[in-house]
Formats: sequence, structure tokens, C-alpha cells
Amino acid sequence: MGSPLYYLFAVLLFLAVVLLIEGSYVWWNDSKGPEAKRIERRLRIMSAGMHEEGTRLSILKQRMLAESPWLQRVLLQLPRIHQLDRLLEQSGQPWSAAQFVGLTLATAILPIVIGSYFSWPVYVSFIVAAAAAMMPLLLVIASKNRRLVQIDQQLPDALDLLGRALRAGHAFPGALKMVAEEMPEPIAGEFGITFDEVNYGIAMKDALLNLASRVPSRDLSYFVIAVVIQRETGGNLAELLDKIAAMIRARHKLLGQVRVLSAEGKLSAWILCVLPFVLALVILLINPGFVEVLWTDPVGPMLIAGAAVLMVIGIFWSRKVIRIRV
Repeated sequence: MGSPLYYLFAVLLFLAVVLLIEGSYVWWNDSKGPEAKRIERRLRIMSAGMHEEGTRLSILKQRMLAESPWLQRVLLQLPRIHQLDRLLEQSGQPWSAAQFVGLTLATAILPIVIGSYFSWPVYVSFIVAAAAAMMPLLLVIASKNRRLVQIDQQLPDALDLLGRALRAGHAFPGALKMVAEEMPEPIAGEFGITFDEVNYGIAMKDALLNLASRVPSRDLSYFVIAVVIQRETGGNLAELLDKIAAMIRARHKLLGQVRVLSAEGKLSAWILCVLPFVLALVILLINPGFVEVLWTDPVGPMLIAGAAVLMVIGIFWSRKVIRIRV
């Protein structure tokens, strides 16, 4: 048997290792964990889309475009950088403007490097690079549209919860907090930001206008306008919220019927848009000489340009026909 001092040393070493692991976990959870990231994101976008008539409130933290101050100054010189930053916030992506610009440049440079390695023609490399550079933007736009659809679907239930909270005797800010705590993301985060803004001293009207600015949804705009008018003129807000929720549900039901009726037209439009490229690829694989005349004959590029113009016109025309606004 070892001495008692040896066992004491082993126990103390074990406790030290356990405390080190626990301390590292607590530090990571407080600084890098999901709750810390959620709080940091809410603080960073608190001032996005401010509708204060004067200067911004000093208690709000400005959303940074980049971590580095010099990169922040460079990005501020770019045109429409704030619109890009707003788009990133509306998409729900965790990227900053600097990260998005860096990703766009990387996706644009990569095809040029690959093209130079495989000796692609210069114009082909630049065309592929331009198409690749658009991919991050298309991803952000798709994320924004998907997030807006989720918010629109959750909004009627959120309004019902607001109405029940008001009938139970809660104040409107407290009802906003209940929505932030009870509803799922992404609508919970948006209402939570509005509640935080009110707690930081922003007027309710300005906080609601900020919400409408962050979430460019027509249904949410109805809610914001109705609440702003009700707070100026008075009335039963709970009953008003119930009517807005019923109207939004009826509108969503009508939109669903429209989507069903226009589904065949959308499918036909997609087939007509994709079919020429698929047929050209198949013919190129089966009989390359049959297609090579398009770029070997002097008339070929003119035919390709004319076909591209006609296809663009057809795409816009098909989109106009099958897109029904409700």
C-alpha cells in the first residue's frame, strides 16, 4: 500500500482535472455556447433598421461589419454595404458583411485558378467565376425567403398568444416577452429583440417599426400598423389581434389554393427553361460534331445569342403568367 500522502495527491489531482474540465466548459458555454451566441446576435442586431427620428440611442451596440477596425472602414466605403448587411440579418445567416464579401471573392477566384490549371479559355473562366460569385448571394436570398415563409406561418399563432396574454391581464411588452419565450424560432427571436428594445428605452412605436424593417413581411406589416394605430386611437387590442390572425390564416389558405392551381404552369415553365440545355448536353455527348457547328460557323454565335435573348423573354413572360398576387 502507498502512503496516505500519495492517495491524497491522487485525489487532489483528480479534483483539479475535474475542476479544470468544468471551468473550461463553463467558460466555453458563457463565451462561445449557443446561448451566448444568441444573446450576442440579439445585441448586435438591436440597432439594425432603427426608426428613431433623431440619432441612434447610445445604449445600443452598433452592428459591426467586420471584426477588424480597418476592414470596417474599408467596407463602409463600399456602395450599398448597409443593404447587404440588412439582407444578411433578414436571412438569419451568422455571417458578417466581411465574411460574406470574403466568401464571394473566394468563390470567384477559385474557378479562375482551376481554369488556369486546366487551360480553359479566358472567357469561360470569367463566366464560371461570375456565376460562382453569385452563389453566396443566391444562398442568402434563398435563406431570407425561407425564413420569411417560416415567420409568416408562425405569425397567426403568435398573434393568438398575444391576444390571450392581453386578456389574462399582461401588458403588451409582457405579451411580447411571452411570444419570445413560448414560440419557436425564428419569430421568437424577432419578438425577443423587440421586447429588448422596449426594455432599453425605445418607444413601442419605434420598436415595432424596427420589427417591420427587420422582417419585410406583408402580414407582419399589417400587425405593426394595426398596433401602432390602436395605441394612438384606443380600442380592444386583443380582439384586433384575433381578427388579424383570422385574416392572415384566410390569406394563407387562399395562397395555398393559388399554389395548387398554378403548380402545373410552374412545372411547364421549368421544363421549357431546362429542356434546351439538357438536349444540347445530350446531343453533345452523343454526337459532338452535330453541335460544334454552333461555335465553328460564323452564324452560330448569332443564333446562340438570339436564342438566349428569346429564352430570357420567355422566362420573364412565363413568370408573369404563372405568378398570381394575392
